[in-house]
Amino acid sequence: MAKIDKASVRNEVSRIKVDFEQLCDDGKITLEIKFLMNSMFMIMELMLSIFLEKQTKKDNKNSSIPSSQTDKDESALEPDPGSNGKGKQEKDLTVNNTRVKESITTIEVYSCDTCGEDLSDVTSTESERRTKIDIIFEKVIEHVDAQIKQCPSCDSTVKASFPAGLHGPLQYGAGLKAFVVNLLVCQMVSLNRVQKLVKSMMDVVISEASLLKFVWRLHQALEEWEFSAKDELLKMPAMNVDETSLRVDKKNHWIHVYSAGDITLKCLDRGRGLKAINTIGIVPRYGGVIIHDCWGSYFSYHHCGHGLCGSHLLRELTFVIESNGYAWAKNMKRLLKETCTQVSKSEDKKLLDEDYANLQKRFRNIMTRGEKELPPVPPKPSGKRGRMAKSDAHNLWERMKNNEKAVLLFAKDPYVSFTNNRAERDLRMAKVKQKVSGCFRTLKYAQAYCRISSYLQTMANKGYNPLIAIQMALAGKVTDIGCE
Repeated sequence: MAKIDKASVRNEVSRIKVDFEQLCDDGKITLEIKFLMNSMFMIMELMLSIFLEKQTKKDNKNSSIPSSQTDKDESALEPDPGSNGKGKQEKDLTVNNTRVKESITTIEVYSCDTCGEDLSDVTSTESERRTKIDIIFEKVIEHVDAQIKQCPSCDSTVKASFPAGLHGPLQYGAGLKAFVVNLLVCQMVSLNRVQKLVKSMMDVVISEASLLKFVWRLHQALEEWEFSAKDELLKMPAMNVDETSLRVDKKNHWIHVYSAGDITLKCLDRGRGLKAINTIGIVPRYGGVIIHDCWGSYFSYHHCGHGLCGSHLLRELTFVIESNGYAWAKNMKRLLKETCTQVSKSEDKKLLDEDYANLQKRFRNIMTRGEKELPPVPPKPSGKRGRMAKSDAHNLWERMKNNEKAVLLFAKDPYVSFTNNRAERDLRMAKVKQKVSGCFRTLKYAQAYCRISSYLQTMANKGYNPLIAIQMALAGKVTDIGCE
């Protein structure tokens, strides 16, 4: 299909409108025809706006469509406007929780390579070090024999008590369990492949039921941690929230993520909206600022503040610019990017009161000009149900107009980030899990995945070794490493 030159179409409509107005000024048009033509021009402008939007292809740079569903992902070539802002910073140092066996070997010099002089009694002036780092996998078998004795006095049989953790003739250690859970949950390896890997490493075949039992035991051990994580989230000044779909037992479920500071918490529910949010019970009790993607259910909570994701707004503005070329969208996109850069470079990660007042003034001027630039929406016919159809540009303009405070909150509150990328990053691996596995067969293991992955992501944010973190949780030491 041939492409349409958007600029020429708009110019032609504008030319016809100017000619008609000239005829009206010359008195050559009756009032009835003038009223009819103005109504037609209004409808034509609205139809043209929607038509040009339909002709503009959406991708990951001008909409919320993920890069995996577009022809080519070039997002990495352009710097993220919020990359140097108040987002999460990677830690250079990790917590000292890894078992390290370090040795130093000194190689002595006994004679001179040039003249053969004996150097045994000569003191070394300096040394050169070379280091090798390796991981050694070894199978550890620990046998514990409990003595059985016959009492000579009463002829009773007495057996020594086994240590805690040895409940039967054969059991697996915490290190093996942590390794298996890490493969299943974090690395998303299938049960069959984990079973074969363990067989090749240890020459032991562990049934798939036993592997799943390791996961379920960790899920139960983290119940107390999940309660403490919710309490810590409620104390945070700002929190990133988002949701994504997940298939469980051939039905669509939703993972809700809540992220703040080092804490990441994912909860599974059948729904996405208000009922699910109330069931989870975090946002209804929260008094800080929630940063989201303008999902309507969150605006039902008036007791907390709201911040909108700047990345989503920039992508939508890009689409409006590409489809209709509105000047207000270009100016708004420039304003948001300039403000984000200014905030990221400021020491307090916010604007001064005078600068924020100037930002509000510029924002409102752009919105006022945008209202004049957008085609008017025809009045709703009497007796017709539902809302009138509007273009994407109209909807975006109204959303930004009605939520001005939420759009600009990142420039006023130092705890509010410009984007909601933190929550989206925390949800990304759940989508990878669904692509790898297809779906979860049972609800309880889907819930176990959410809780365990939340715990491991939180511990990773704190710098913990995942294998050590799993072992500590299985040993009942969650309260020692919970939410500092």
